[in-house]
Order: sequence, then structure tokens, then C-alpha cells
Amino acid sequence: MLPEVFGVNAWVRSVADRLAAHGHPALAVPLFARTAPDLELAYETSDLAQGRRHKDATTTEQILADVAAAVSWIGGRCPQAAIHVVGFCFGGHAAFLAATLPGVEHAFDFYGAGVSRMRPGGGDPSLALLPEVMARLTCVFGTADPLIPAEDRGAIRAALRKADPAGERLRSVECVGADHGFMCEARSSFDPQASAQGWRLLLGDVPAV
Repeated sequence: MLPEVFGVNAWVRSVADRLAAHGHPALAVPLFARTAPDLELAYETSDLAQGRRHKDATTTEQILADVAAAVSWIGGRCPQAAIHVVGFCFGGHAAFLAATLPGVEHAFDFYGAGVSRMRPGGGDPSLALLPEVMARLTCVFGTADPLIPAEDRGAIRAALRKADPAGERLRSVECVGADHGFMCEARSSFDPQASAQGWRLLLGDVPAV
């Protein structure tokens, strides 16, 4: 599980606990361990600014190295497990990148902004890495998210459709009317209906609770 710019905070731990309660042991990966190993921020403007500073200091290579280490760690303990990567916000963008890693079965990018516009640390937009994605990939966006406007969602949707016309491995899901951060109960943008939809995607046929 890859967190938002707010680090491994109480909400991130609650999601890991909820996944575990459904029989999916979860490991939260601190994406900013190099600059702030114990980062745990609240959903406040000042904390957002702090988190973004650490985000801007994080590169794609670092993200992939950290997720690869986590995949290896889990694989060593649960060798038969299908490993899914779930990310939110910046963690969603990171999950998109992680879909290129061997050993990842399915990556869920929840409202990862900038995928079609930039890449952490520089270079072509992360969307250009789509040919390297061998895992299943689900990108989930809210249609009222100002950080991922219709142009960006359209670019991602078109790229996924071109790479997988049947939509069996690569898919984009839009939650109508949902804002950025709609999965998080601790944020003012929390959307119960969109969150339930997101949980249904994560848990498959298991009803969201």
C-alpha cells in the first residue's frame, strides 16, 4: 500500500487494517523514507505543503526500488500470494509506476495526479511507461477532481484502451462527482458513494462495508 503525501498516518493504517480484515495482509510503504522516515501528517494546508516538499524530492527510481523491496519482502513470507499494489494520491501515481515491476499482479492507482503530465524526478510523463506495464492496472478517478481534469483522464483512458482494447487488463474507472481524496474519511472531500465503489474494486465481489 502506497500512501498520500501525508505519509503513513492513521488513515493509511486504517486502510491496511481493513484490507487485512478481509484476508489481504497489507504492508504500508513509506515513500519518503529517505527524507522523512517517520512522516505522519494531518489533512491541513501546512501539512500538505510539507508533504509536497518530500514528494518533490522523490524520484521514480527511488519509488521503484522501495516497492520492489516490499514485493520481495512479502514474496519471501507469502510465496504463493498474488501481490497487489494499492496507492492513493501521490501513492496512486507511484502505484502506476509499480505496475511495471515483476511480481506485481495488479496495481490500483487511486487519483494519482500527473500521470499524463510528469514523472517523479523528471523525464517523460509516467504514462509513457505503459508499454512496460505487465500487471493488471486499474486507474480510479473522480470526475470533480481538479488535480486530474478531464483532459488528463481522457489521455489516460485513451492510452489504456489503445494498449488493451478489450479492457481486460488495463482499465480506467470514473466516480461521477467525486473530488480528489474521495476514499479518505478524514478529508473534507470524502465521498461515501465513491468510496464504496472504490472498495468494491479493491475487494472484487466482496461487498464494500
